[in-house]
Amino acid sequence: MDSKFLIIKKVAENSEGVITTKQIEDAGLSRTVIKNYVDQELLIRESHGIYTLSTDFVDDYKLLQKRSGKIIFSYGTALYLHGMSDRVPHILDVSVPQGYNVSRIKKDHPDFRFHYVKKELWHLGIIKILTPMGAEVKVYDKERCICDLINSKKEMDMQLYVHAIKEYFSSGGNVRKILQYGKAFGIEDKIRTYMEVLI
Repeated sequence: MDSKFLIIKKVAENSEGVITTKQIEDAGLSRTVIKNYVDQELLIRESHGIYTLSTDFVDDYKLLQKRSGKIIFSYGTALYLHGMSDRVPHILDVSVPQGYNVSRIKKDHPDFRFHYVKKELWHLGIIKILTPMGAEVKVYDKERCICDLINSKKEMDMQLYVHAIKEYFSSGGNVRKILQYGKAFGIEDKIRTYMEVLI
C-alpha cells in the first residue's frame, strides 16, 4: 500500500470513515490521486466530493449528513437515535431551513423525507448524538422532537406519536426547555395539557 493511500486511510479514520475532496486536498494530495484510487476501487465515490474506503462498513447516517451541514435528523429518525422508538427508520426524516435547495440530495436519496423549517427555528434544539455504529451526527434534542410531533400530529403515525409522547413525559423530560420551545412554536398550551395528563 503506497504512502498516499495511507494518508487517505488516516484521514478516513479521523473522520468516521467518510472523506471529502477538501479533506484529501488539505492533506496535501491532488484530485488526480482521488480519481486513481476510485479507478483502482480502493475508494468509493458516494456522491459529489464524498468518498469512503472500499474496505470499510459505512455509517449511512454519517454519510448522508456529510453531504450538507443543513441536514438535521428529526421526527421518527431522531426518535430512533434517541432510543425513544424501536422502529429502524426505512425512510429517513431530516429537517432543513425553508428555501434550502435539496434537489440534488432528493435525486440521490429517494428514501429521505424532508421537513422544511422556518430559518429562525431551524437551529433550535440541535445536538450531537452517536448512531448505532458510533458515528457522531446532528439531531434535534428530545424536546424539539416532541414539539415537532405535536405540531405535525395529523401527519404522524399515531402509534409512534403516542409512544413518544408518553415516553417523554412519563420519564420526566426537561419541563423548562420544552415549554420554552413550545412558546417559540406557539404550542405552549398543548404542551401544558400533555403535562397535566401525563406527569
